[in-house]
Amino acid sequence: MKLLVPVKRVVDYNVKVRVKSDGSGMDLAGVKMSMNPFDEIAVEEAVRLKEKGVATEIIAVSCGVAQCQETLRTALAIGADRAILVETDAELQPLAVAKLLKALVDREQPGLVILGKQAIDDDCNQVGQMLAALTDMPQATFASKVEVADGKAQVTREVDGGLETISVALPAVVTTDLRLNEPRYVTLPNIMKAKKKPLENVKPADLGVDVAPRIKTLNVSEPPKRGAGVKVPDVATLVDKLKNEAKVI
Repeated sequence: MKLLVPVKRVVDYNVKVRVKSDGSGMDLAGVKMSMNPFDEIAVEEAVRLKEKGVATEIIAVSCGVAQCQETLRTALAIGADRAILVETDAELQPLAVAKLLKALVDREQPGLVILGKQAIDDDCNQVGQMLAALTDMPQATFASKVEVADGKAQVTREVDGGLETISVALPAVVTTDLRLNEPRYVTLPNIMKAKKKPLENVKPADLGVDVAPRIKTLNVSEPPKRGAGVKVPDVATLVDKLKNEAKVI
């Protein structure tokens, strides 16, 4: 069984992002980029499924600029067998990414698509659900445990009230949550091996997909700075301020 694992190149989670002075977007000049943490968890889970003998091949996919090759090489170093880069300089929104992945699903025919539940740059949490709709495959989102056997995936999901366990027929789309696993440390020998693994480069036009943006960003701004706190001498003053000034009680 093939596993398809989409990964996204995002600003490293340790970096504090800055807004451009004209408010048109985020300033990415000289900023460290890395693989989206949720997607890294997805790659790790795919490798574990292969180690269990469930999967035979792991295909990592990324959509975006040429530098996404670095993200794919990381996925190959973790354990993916080959990679596909859908290269474009266009702004890719969730629907466009889902359409690109749908075209690759039609071509590769994977038994399971496993990806992060959301990217930490836009927090859209849409691609997995859109892909499931476009491919007419069952979906299991926010997975904290995945077991595959007998043509089905049993997935434990994190929901508002606790945990929910569902069974979906394969092929299916699974999106990963933080508690699914802890990605392994990438060793230098595996990084060297990743350089020799195949990485295919295609364009959106090759897949017959129009990636033109459907949504226009009007303005990007930082959240307002938090005001200074106030010290109160006693509980009575605190209650008075909460009641008469903050009006929260």
